[in-house]
Formats: sequence, structure tokens, C-alpha cells
Amino acid sequence: MERAVGKRSILRNILVRLFLFCVFIVALRFAYVVTVRGDSCDFGDFCFFSLPEDFNIVASGDQVADSDVVLTSRETVPSTSKNIPYLWTTEGFQKAVNFYSTIFQDLVSEGFLSYSSKSLCVETPTGADVFALRENGVDDSIGVFKKPSKPLVVSGEGVRQPFADEVFDFVFCGGGVVEKSMRSGDFAAEIGRTLKPEGFLVVHTAAKDKYSFASFLDLFNCCKLVKTEDIRGHDPNMLFVRQIVMKKAGKNLDTGRSSLPGMQDSGGKAVDNCFVSNYKKELIQKAEPLIDKEPLKPWIALKENLRNIKYLSSMVDISFKRRYVYIDVGARSYGSSIVSWFKKQYPKQNKTFDIYAIEADKSFHDEYKYKKGVTLLPYAAWIRNETLSFEINQDPSHKEAEKGRGMGRILPVQPSSDSRSSHQVDEIQGFDFADWLKNTVSENDYVVMKMDVEGTEFDLIPKLFETGAICLIDEIFLECHYNRWQRCCVGERTTKYQKTYGECLKLFTSLRKSGVLVHQWW
Repeated sequence: MERAVGKRSILRNILVRLFLFCVFIVALRFAYVVTVRGDSCDFGDFCFFSLPEDFNIVASGDQVADSDVVLTSRETVPSTSKNIPYLWTTEGFQKAVNFYSTIFQDLVSEGFLSYSSKSLCVETPTGADVFALRENGVDDSIGVFKKPSKPLVVSGEGVRQPFADEVFDFVFCGGGVVEKSMRSGDFAAEIGRTLKPEGFLVVHTAAKDKYSFASFLDLFNCCKLVKTEDIRGHDPNMLFVRQIVMKKAGKNLDTGRSSLPGMQDSGGKAVDNCFVSNYKKELIQKAEPLIDKEPLKPWIALKENLRNIKYLSSMVDISFKRRYVYIDVGARSYGSSIVSWFKKQYPKQNKTFDIYAIEADKSFHDEYKYKKGVTLLPYAAWIRNETLSFEINQDPSHKEAEKGRGMGRILPVQPSSDSRSSHQVDEIQGFDFADWLKNTVSENDYVVMKMDVEGTEFDLIPKLFETGAICLIDEIFLECHYNRWQRCCVGERTTKYQKTYGECLKLFTSLRKSGVLVHQWW
């Protein structure tokens, strides 16, 4: 008898545990569907309840500031959705829908959007803009985001959309998604791929300055600017946004860029083989002034001038560039200026830069072997591809002399049979720096260059102008070498360089007058 009771007790315990396990599985599935996958829950998802298909959500007047909004499970939402997701009932979602509805109604009235347009909303986490499109009668609308929110948003990315070429008549990018992208170039290219010829692209961005606006238009070179206006946004982080309307080039559409509002380039300046816009020249007016008078202690004055430098990236938004590049010409050691200055001090706006270190001195090459993100060019920047003879300064007074040749170590000289006790002559490969630059970066890249080439700047800079490569550089930090006063000996100048401070100042002035943002380096 006792044995029978014991067996029933064990069986009951097993059944209870099995029941609890099943409840746990169902709860876990429900949590996954609703919170992780972002879908609504129905019987197909092992959920044992669902909202009725005709369930309406009415926003009260105190929930939405502008007007009452009725969100319903209408025929614009696919019939596969058997209920209303909780997200759609939230105040934030309703406000967003109301905002986008106003935007899309205006675009319909202006002819940029039609009810028959096949439309795409890019990088939309909630799908509020897609919902607004469907609520306004643009039924063939879909969104894309890495985390889907069915039935409005499918899985994908702005830089890798799960659609064929040229399928959309209208593409919308709200919430500043372009500048938030870490790969804005790929983002723009992917939109250009999926947008039909003569289709419309509408972007909301926080870009206000002329530099970033011009960079944005260059980014979307598949399209022509149609209209731009400032509007009030709904996002607390973007209270005011710029709405840009563009049209993709078609067979009969001019691909030339429209004049930018407030940025007419009629007074721009041609720099040999390239053109510098007025807005770039305006930025130079905001830069720190050049040191007009030759400093008696240049090793102090030029170093202190670093505190006054107005970096370009501290004046403008650089988000709309395809790529970010730092070129250190005469890099010396890895810790010299790449680490001690560029990585620590230059304002990079959270952008990742490709770094090129150009250094001919073999004594520094081993330092770059295992540095990620840095490409070493073990040559001398020059005006053509040729083998050069270099005089290497072994002056022990240089602080890096114990490592090899020290700062200011390499100077181009004519081949000679003469030998000097304090110098060594080496042969090294020089390369056409201007040609390399034109084949490495583009006008859509953000390029920062530091140049410390021991007097060769008087050869390289004119070649950059001659070839037009100078216009590929956004900002230059240039050390100009001249017969400066020596630290060791009062009243004596170095005989190492033949140029004067006046000639250096003329070089800096000519660069700025030509629309090139250059800073005096030390």
C-alpha cells in the first residue's frame, strides 16, 4: 500500500515538473518573440493569446501634441499581422508617425512622392516612417534595419540592402542615419544602387555648415539636388533638421550639381588643375593667423603655436566623407607624431583614419611591422620616381640620434665622391608623391597631411599645385625649414638650410590664398 502511494507521489512530482518546464518554454518563447525578434505574438509563436484583428488604438489629446491619431490594423498593413504590436501603442511611436505623416503629405503635394511609389525607409528601428507612408496611402512601402520589426521592417543594413538593383521610386533616410553610419560611402552607394533612375531620395540630416553640406552632395554623386529646407524635427537630439530632396540621374537628367544655397561658387578660385570653392576660403579666414615676424626662439614659438591651431574638424562636420586618411610625410618613429600628436590630439570626430607613414630612414622601419591601421611607405617623397642620393645627418645633438639618424636627418644632395667625417651618403628610392596621392585618395575623402621633409617642401608643394593634387588635401601641417637661429649659439644661424623665414612665410601665404588650409608646424 505504501509502495503504491509512493509511486503516485513520484508520478505527480514528475508531472508537475513537466508542466512547469512547458510553462517555462512558452514564457521563454514569448519573451524572445516580443523583445528580441521584435515581432508580435500569435498562436504560431506558441503564444496562447492575441489581440483581435480590428483592435483600435486611439491616442488621447494629451498624448500627442498636434492632433489625435488613430492607429488601426488597416489593409495597408499585411494581413499576416493578426494583432497590433505593443510598440505601435507607445507615445513616442505615435509622435513619430504624426511627424512623418506631415512630411510625406507635403512631399506628395510637391510631386516627389506618389501613392503608387515603391518606397524604402533606410535604417528605421521602429518603422514609424514606414507606418506613416502606409497610413497616407503609399501601400508599397517597406523599411530595413538590422533587427526586423515585422510586418513593417525587414532585416538588412543601409550598407547591405536585401533588394535588387533599381527597384525603388522613393527612398527616405530619417533621423540623421547618414552621418551616423561608419561607412557613409558604402551607404550612399547602396542607395544609389537600389533607387530607380529619376527616383527621389529624401534625407534628414543635422548638417548645417557649408563644408559638410557640400561633402554630403559629393557623397550622393548619383543624384542632383532638387530642394533643401530647414524643418523642426521630433527627435530631442535633432530639434531642427535639414531636409534634402535629390533626384537620381536618368537618361535625360543633368547630373551636374545645383548651386548650393549660400554657397555660390562663381567667385571660387582655380588652383591649376583643380577648383577651390569659396566656402573653403571662408574657413581659412577662421584659422589662426600666421606668425608674421621671425621668432628668435623658433623651437619655442612654433611649438607654442600648436595651442592656437584651429583644426578643420573642430570647425566643421566631417561625417559625410567616404574615407578618412592621415598621411605623415617624414614620419620618423611611430611614436613621434602619429602617436604623440595625431592619435592623442587631433579631433577625429570618432572616425577611424587610415594612416600612411612615409619614412625613408631604414632605422625606423621595424617599428611599423606590427602596427595595425598603419601602412609604411619606406621611400622618400619626391617629385618623380628615381633613385636619390641622401646626405644623412649624424649630429649627436639631435634627440633621436641614439636611435639612428635623428630629426632632420636626411637631405637630398648631388652624388659626390667627397667624404665628410660627420655625414654619411646613402642611396634611397624616391617616388612621385603627387602621383601617388592622386591614385590613393579622392575628392570625397577627408585627408589630413603632416609634412616634415627637411627642405624638400619647396620642391613637393609646387608639384602638388602643378598636378592639382593639392586640392585632394583638406588640411596640411607643414614644417618649413630655413636658416633659423641656433639654440646653442646666440646670434648664429644654421647653415643647413638656404631658405629664409620670409620665403617660408611666402609659401604659407600662397597656400592659404589658394584656398588650402595650412598650419605652421614645428
